[in-house]
Parts: sequence; structure tokens; C-alpha cells
Amino acid sequence: MSAVEELIRSEADGSISFGDYRLEKKSKLDNFENMGDLYKVKTFREITKLERNGMFVYESVPGTAVENFTETDDGVEFAVEGDRDAQITVQLEDDAVYQVLVDDTDTGTMKTNMSGKLNFSVELNEGAAASVKIIKR
Repeated sequence: MSAVEELIRSEADGSISFGDYRLEKKSKLDNFENMGDLYKVKTFREITKLERNGMFVYESVPGTAVENFTETDDGVEFAVEGDRDAQITVQLEDDAVYQVLVDDTDTGTMKTNMSGKLNFSVELNEGAAASVKIIKR
């Protein structure tokens, strides 16, 4: 896996891939259409942020590359790569409990805050993607 050079793209399965942690200067792409929704991505070395229809979806500090980002009623699934460990925030259901798996290792259950945000850390090494599954319990 490598950075998404076009900043964001649609995949054949309907998922999206976005982000380029290798960029030294902030880049953004607005009004990217996928499955009837409009996405905005901002990305560079220090942060990657994704919005859908003007609402927060994903953020990582520092920046990351995300592939096959898929949302369902039961959670979120994606692969993430970066050149250093990242703090990731995703938008989910308010006040709900989720199980977080990184590379199929259960990191425990976490509860979203009142605004539905879930924060977790992922250990990353450049050139190696980590798979993330967040499942509603």
C-alpha cells in the first residue's frame, strides 16, 4: 500500500481511499462524489482529514494514507499506512460501544463520546498497512 496520489479515489467495491502522508505541504480536494455523497479531503505529513457532506468522518495525526474505507450500520473498516504511529478519530454513533481490532488483534471496547467520536492509536511502519475494524457491540 502507498499514499493515494490523487488524494481521494473511489474503489470498485464502493469504498474510498484517501490521504498522502508524504506531502510536505497541505493539499485538499473538495466536492469528490462517491455513491451520492460529496467528500472533502485535506492531507499532508501532519494531518489527514475527511469530511462527507460537510460533516466530520475521519482524522489522523500525523497524516496517513487510508485504503478501502467502508462504513456500515455496524461500524467502519479500512487499511491505514503512515511513517509513524498515529492517533485516529472516526465519527460513529453517539454514546455507543465499539470493539476495535487492529490487524485482527482485539484492542478492547471503547465508548464514543456524546458527539459520536472514537479516538484510538495505531502503531504504523512505513510500507506496511494496518487493518482496522471497528464493530458496534
